[in-house]
Amino acid sequence: GMNWLQSAYAVVQGEARAVSEIVLLQPAPPVVNPDATRQQALAEFLAKRYKVSRDVTLELVEIAHAEGRVSGLDPLLIMAVIAIESRYNPIAESGAGAKGLMQIIPKYHGDKLAEFGGDKAVYDPESNIRVGARILREYLGRTGNLSIALQMYAGALDDDEDTYTHRVLGEKQLLQRVVASLSGPAPAATRLAQLPREVRRNQSPLGE
Repeated sequence: GMNWLQSAYAVVQGEARAVSEIVLLQPAPPVVNPDATRQQALAEFLAKRYKVSRDVTLELVEIAHAEGRVSGLDPLLIMAVIAIESRYNPIAESGAGAKGLMQIIPKYHGDKLAEFGGDKAVYDPESNIRVGARILREYLGRTGNLSIALQMYAGALDDDEDTYTHRVLGEKQLLQRVVASLSGPAPAATRLAQLPREVRRNQSPLGE
């Protein structure tokens, strides 16, 4: 009797060992960035819209998200400002001497650029986005009003029409739509709720 038990036990043990070896051989799943799908969709949209490299755009989208977490700004707002300021061209320069992705004027923000190695840093995408986001965050803290903060950022406080703010927020809306499209179509229940009331009233719950 005893031998039978021992050999059965050995078989079970052997199987258990084989299973654990297979499990251990499998590579650990990669650490997935929870925002990855969203960031890729945004990068694709922006690359097409502004005719720039998708790989570079993805990097900029990632930086905007990271900076958004640090500065407490919506990353889509940062990305909308970049779109309006430079159309995603990291070496853009304006007649007024504003440079880079978020069009920073070094002579006004030298202190912030100094942290990243001085005025040349204005052309480094990460430094530019981090400095630009800080400037915007500062204006927002000072004014408590996004519209005024954006107009300050553009150096256009005297524009009563808030043209710059409208352009940035219009762009942000496009980006929000890209993100919203990822969550898929609305479930049937909400679709039904969105129908005109007359139509709904005529649909009896039994589907007659």
